[in-house]
Amino acid sequence: MIALVDYGAGNLTSVRKALAAIGASVWTPVAPVELGRADGMIVPGVGHFDATRGLTKEWRTAIKAAVAGGTPLLGICVGLQWLFEGSVEAPDVQGFGMFKGSCSLFTFPVNDRQKVPHVGWNSLSMPRASKLMAGIAPGTQVYFTHSYAAPVIDDTAAICEYGVPFSAAVERDNVAAMQFHPEKSGPAGLQMLSNWLSGTDVK
Repeated sequence: MIALVDYGAGNLTSVRKALAAIGASVWTPVAPVELGRADGMIVPGVGHFDATRGLTKEWRTAIKAAVAGGTPLLGICVGLQWLFEGSVEAPDVQGFGMFKGSCSLFTFPVNDRQKVPHVGWNSLSMPRASKLMAGIAPGTQVYFTHSYAAPVIDDTAAICEYGVPFSAAVERDNVAAMQFHPEKSGPAGLQMLSNWLSGTDVK
């Protein structure tokens, strides 16, 4: 059973539908202690980084304990940004700190091709092999909607270029995340969710 964490900022309905399409059972825990029975955890998110305040100390402690115990964790969109140390969008809000670095606003000159927010389909490149991107060809298009992005780091599993390169996906051990929305990215997005699901105890 996959725990879909609801902190008031996630597009839970579309994520649930995508997971159902690949055969995963999902529930939304109402208390952090419930994460102890999860086969996998997903932290989704849309909108402002400040919303991650809803992931209180109790939720952070439970998520950290589950990850330490081997439970896979997946972040989506703001859920990816939260896994970093923070974001200039809400500098007084601390990220989870699983990955080094902070998320920044796109600051390149706005033009007819590149505007902020970055909304729509864009292609991926893969700098290294990863479980999350298994079977995904370079150049695959996925759906983005965001104004802030995480830096490219050693744990980056996919890069997108939008004026500047940024981490479209990251992966280290049992923690992974995608800046784009796999639930809105067609067959490729479902493949990535299936890749992640294969690392859980849900078969």
